[in-house]
Parts: sequence; structure tokens; C-alpha cells
Amino acid sequence: MFNKIILIGNLTKDPELRYTPQGTAVASFRIAVNSKIKQQGELKDETLFIGVVVFGKQAESAGQYLSKGRSVLVEGRLQERKWESEGQQKSRMEVVASSVRFLSKKTGAGEAALGAGDSASTEDIAPPEETTDMEPF
Repeated sequence: MFNKIILIGNLTKDPELRYTPQGTAVASFRIAVNSKIKQQGELKDETLFIGVVVFGKQAESAGQYLSKGRSVLVEGRLQERKWESEGQQKSRMEVVASSVRFLSKKTGAGEAALGAGDSASTEDIAPPEETTDMEPF
């Protein structure tokens, strides 16, 4: 089986950073992913809101440097989270990120300015200076 997803989007709010009892950093955030779809001969905008969770040093970098409106490239796998609320079973799909890259206007379309996904180099990463208003595709 193969489970891999790559998304480019903008954060809908600041990341929530917390720590597990074992001390592992966990950051959660949602991104808005825009695309254009052809519907009845017209191009229409479609926006998906997707939850992302990231662990370890990348989570700490995300909590420190990312904020609402920032553009990111997220690579990871889809996971279904299930829970029960008021006697009803609920579920939600989210991305468990293996790599989160901060994007900047200074790079070409779709290129990553900084690679927070490289675990060896995340401590030396400075935050990008600008965000992009470009649609991901």
C-alpha cells in the first residue's frame, strides 16, 4: 500500500504547540488549499480545509515560525482519527506530516524557501521574511 500526500496551502490560524507526557513536541494546524475546477464549462475556485499534525523538532519550528496566513508545503500521509461524542461515532481525515516547508514570495512558483523537514538542519533555520498570495496550482 502507498499513502503519501503533498499539499501547498495557507494556515487558517496559528499552530497549536503542545507536548506529550514523554516530552515530544506536537503541533496542529489547518491549511486552506485552493484549486480551480471546471464546472459546467466555467472555472470555479474550490477551497479545502485540511488538518495537519507534525511531531518533534519540526513541530517546534512550526510553533515558533508559522502564523495565520503563512504558506507551507506539507508532505506526509493521510490518517483517519476516530472518536465518540455524545454517543455518536465521529471521524476526520488529517495529514500526519513528515515534512513541513515554509514558502516565500522570493522563490519561484511552488519552490520551498526553507526546508523545516530536514531534521538535522531545523535548529539553524531562520523564518522566511514574506508570505505568498499565489494559488498552489
